[in-house]
Amino acid sequence: MRRVLVTGVTGFAGSHLVDYMLSRGDCEIFGIQRWRSRTENIEHFMDRITILECDLRDASSTRDTLETVRPDWIFHLAAQSFVPTSWSAPTESLTTNILSQVNIFEAVRRLGLDCRIQLACPSEEYGMVYPDEVPIRETNPLRPLSPYAVSKVTQDMLGYQYWMSWKVDSVRTRGFNHEGPRRGPVFVASDFAKQIADIEKGRKPPVVHVGNLDAQRDFSDVRDMVRAYWLALEKCEPGEVYNICTGRSWRIREVLDQLLGMAKTKIEVRQDPARLRPSDVPILLGDCTKFVKQTGWQPTIPFEQTLREMLEYWRQR
Repeated sequence: MRRVLVTGVTGFAGSHLVDYMLSRGDCEIFGIQRWRSRTENIEHFMDRITILECDLRDASSTRDTLETVRPDWIFHLAAQSFVPTSWSAPTESLTTNILSQVNIFEAVRRLGLDCRIQLACPSEEYGMVYPDEVPIRETNPLRPLSPYAVSKVTQDMLGYQYWMSWKVDSVRTRGFNHEGPRRGPVFVASDFAKQIADIEKGRKPPVVHVGNLDAQRDFSDVRDMVRAYWLALEKCEPGEVYNICTGRSWRIREVLDQLLGMAKTKIEVRQDPARLRPSDVPILLGDCTKFVKQTGWQPTIPFEQTLREMLEYWRQR
């Protein structure tokens, strides 16, 4: 029975990863939460895993937790992950994301733990991608366009450095955008879905407020993404980096049109200048040939289904 630790277990991807592992039934699961974490995403399985309180920004708290669990695998999903927040609070994003990972690596190294670590890095690391560089391969230059993306590039490079320097075994995955039920309402597709659900219930006027609709993103379903995370630790090489994506891009406008097509009422679209970013990544379209070759992974859930289930999630809230 493999002992698995999930940081960020109360989050979007973390909770879906635990759902996937529970369906497998072949591991003992431990989750880390901070004392102020919201728990609605994990209430349906809290009695089936062990929840530990730990602040990963605190080195002694992190080390004590890892010494208690002594995991075989760690999925490191905890982060300040909302891009706009990183512009208003850059220090918080940088210190939270970088310190947390250093503390995990140092604890693993100093305790002499024999474990594998999956580092959930995002496609935002690629940042400014030029038209002749798509689809994006792992060898593409990293040109981050937000403090959040800079923090994740640092996490990514620390994974490489700790493997080369200390043989701390980590696999770096660069996951492109992923959506689904439980996605926080600050993220674009979930934000649209929640606005539509609120309009249908008469809670707000029939107007959806939007930012930049021209950006293009490579969207996966979160349930396909967490299955890929598992395969990354099962089959991928330590110190290596792998894109996880579908190889198809959607304009944000297309995502909005899909959701509006599912709405039960007529809705106006209005741009809100406050939703525009200081610098936005124009296109993130990935090539996951390397990951597929290593693991055999393929996405199985059509994005139209993802959007439909996300809208239904907000209708039921």
